Amino acid sequence: MAHAKFVVGVTGVVRDDQGRVLLLRHRMWPEGRQWGLPTGYANKSEDFGETVEREVREETGPEVKAGRLIHLKSGYKLRVEVAYEALLVGGDLKIDSFEILDAKWFSPDELPEGMQESHRSLALGAEPQHPLPAPGA
Repeated sequence: MAHAKFVVGVTGVVRDDQGRVLLLRHRMWPEGRQWGLPTGYANKSEDFGETVEREVREETGPEVKAGRLIHLKSGYKLRVEVAYEALLVGGDLKIDSFEILDAKWFSPDELPEGMQESHRSLALGAEPQHPLPAPGA
């Protein structure tokens, strides 16, 4: 009996102590829709909360602590999507320019134009109505 193998796209809704959310302008996302939350694929045997922590550290520098699972969805061929809340622990923004064009903290009422709608919903605390973008898409 064969079992399907899935890739897991993991998204982090990272907030600082002022309630601002960390957004990245992703280099490999479509022009005009490049602003979004930190995302990436889980490594084999990696806890998904650890994926959030690793991706934020690799792409932007700061240390974060993953919290509660806020989104879980399957049904997109061989991809599963998960999203976690995360809290800034410390460190400064230093972007990985290979993947990221810019990184900024935004208050929920000042989210930028060109933000993925599914990520906007997560940043505002709502369940996304559309699939989350695949990391690197």
